[in-house]
Amino acid sequence: MDGFTGRLTDQIRKDSPLVHCMTNYVTANDCANVLLACGASPIMADDEEEVREITSLCDALVLNLGTPSVKKLNAMLLAGKKAGEMGIPVIFDPVGAGASSFRRSGVKKLLEEVRFSIIKGNVSEIKALVSGFGAEKGVDASNQDKLDEKTNLESLIQLSQILWERTGSVVVMTGVNDLVVSGKSVWMVKNGHSMMGRITGSGCMLSALMGAYSSIAKGEMEKAALAALAAEGVCGQKAGQKAEKRQEGTGSFRVYFMDEISRMSGAELEKEKTIIRLR
Repeated sequence: MDGFTGRLTDQIRKDSPLVHCMTNYVTANDCANVLLACGASPIMADDEEEVREITSLCDALVLNLGTPSVKKLNAMLLAGKKAGEMGIPVIFDPVGAGASSFRRSGVKKLLEEVRFSIIKGNVSEIKALVSGFGAEKGVDASNQDKLDEKTNLESLIQLSQILWERTGSVVVMTGVNDLVVSGKSVWMVKNGHSMMGRITGSGCMLSALMGAYSSIAKGEMEKAALAALAAEGVCGQKAGQKAEKRQEGTGSFRVYFMDEISRMSGAELEKEKTIIRLR
């Protein structure tokens, strides 16, 4: 798989794929801008009257549960089914999946009726999808649910594999380090910076990037997920290091991060990525 992150990154800038993001109102602007910065083209539509038509024009679909409503969930179902009919990759970001009974029932219906290419969530969200229930505060994982080297890694791999078995989707579990599970293949991506967890939208932007990468990965969703994780992680590292050096805060970090995404090249990403195959 050597070299795939760079090839996909450069191909996005050449092809400028159109990515339909049905995301939340908190981070819609971030998702649109990160897609533009990486070379893709965003479109946001969430009304039932047009989502099927818009989806049919696009190269990938991203469904983000961040601010759900009855109408938005119905629109997501319509868009997801249309994407399935056309063979368009669908990324699912189950933000706060276990936070309420409404979200849990919405997730259940989406998982039953939409074929997802990639499912991305933090430890709490993946647990909620597997167990069918959970208790979360906001959209962030609790401290005990952070995925790092001190966590029981094997149990989290098994959890991700259960979700893969149930859905057939590549499962991405995010944290200090990120896991990518597809069948018996397990990967860890170790790029990133602590400031990424201190701004709103880093997870949603990652899902948008996965939409861009999946659109040009020719069905290789595992590679798309790994490349998107590496791209965001490397750019986060560079932005964080710059902010720290200049003794600046999260506002400057956000600007630097977007700058790094816009300047990212395939060759640079290949040089800076840290992707480890665990099995």
